[in-house]
Amino acid sequence: MSIASPSHAASAPQVTSEVWGTTSEGKTVKLFTLRNANGMEAKITNYGGIIVSLKTADKNGQFADVALGFDTLDRYLDKNPFFGCITGRYANRIGSASFKIDGVEHKVTANSGKNHIHGGKAGFDKKVWRSQEFHGDLSVGVRLEYTSADGEEGFPGMLKGFVTYSLTKDNALVIDYDATTDKPTVINLTNHSYFNLAGEGNGDILGHELTLPTDQYTPTDDALIPTGEIASIKGTPLDFTTPHTIGERIGADFKPLIQGAGYDHNFVLSGSGVKLAATVKEPKSGRVMTVRTTEPGVQLYTGNHLKDVNGKGGHVYKARHGFCLETQHYPDSPNKPNFPSVILRPGETFHSTTIYQFSAE
Repeated sequence: MSIASPSHAASAPQVTSEVWGTTSEGKTVKLFTLRNANGMEAKITNYGGIIVSLKTADKNGQFADVALGFDTLDRYLDKNPFFGCITGRYANRIGSASFKIDGVEHKVTANSGKNHIHGGKAGFDKKVWRSQEFHGDLSVGVRLEYTSADGEEGFPGMLKGFVTYSLTKDNALVIDYDATTDKPTVINLTNHSYFNLAGEGNGDILGHELTLPTDQYTPTDDALIPTGEIASIKGTPLDFTTPHTIGERIGADFKPLIQGAGYDHNFVLSGSGVKLAATVKEPKSGRVMTVRTTEPGVQLYTGNHLKDVNGKGGHVYKARHGFCLETQHYPDSPNKPNFPSVILRPGETFHSTTIYQFSAE
């Protein structure tokens, strides 16, 4: 079933749902459409909590879908570059696919060489989540729930996870993550959307202007596992404290860029509560995306390894046709005691909020 093109003249916020297909196990998958009074629209499926599309207006009021992805569920069921999904139980990397909690070693799925990435072979991105739409005074949305069994992908504890997507009247897509566990475990949840503010399928993102309000990052080895150091970015191609286009320095002879074949780096965010993580502007359309989060880090990934992916509407996505800003705890935190802790214990509640807000100028 393809994604229908909606009207952008919604007079009031609304959320609708439809059956989008079934998995190979016969589980029913739904597609939710969230719209606000301004005509902004988000389509989200309960398979992997994927943001399937995100339509926003440019400076002339013209709408375009700014999220890379596919037209049908079947394409998401195949192997894909984590388009739009919830990644967990642990987003990003865990070195040697193992860690200790209270002196007890836990081995998780090694699905990136000897290391673990994005929850394993069948992480949260490949699960059908229980779902419930909601209508509020200030937003409309969908609440997703998934219970991860003790030992799933090697992680200890039965984890009850909740992800709530809310589309607000001021053109923000708010993602709230919550979780509890019955045994000490680790958790790191994020959304892995690839954005192109010119509209998906409209070429590369090298001309996007990016600002990251931080002067530190976590250096890595050649396998992109953090060394444990927190280093300065001042004077390097990683310095986006003032606006630079993504493509301006992406090909520099600079070891961290060579390691990731472009930008694939965790930036350290300071401060508590909801704070600014990034601002991105696409000059031609005038679209602006502002990212705010409670998380201590944000991973900038510039789609370096996209290669001839057949996406929506017959568009072919190539390297650097999309960028990710994955709000998160730092990669390999379970093995880096100097990093902010990712341990969740019984009786505690994990909570995280990320806000992607859109405007045009």
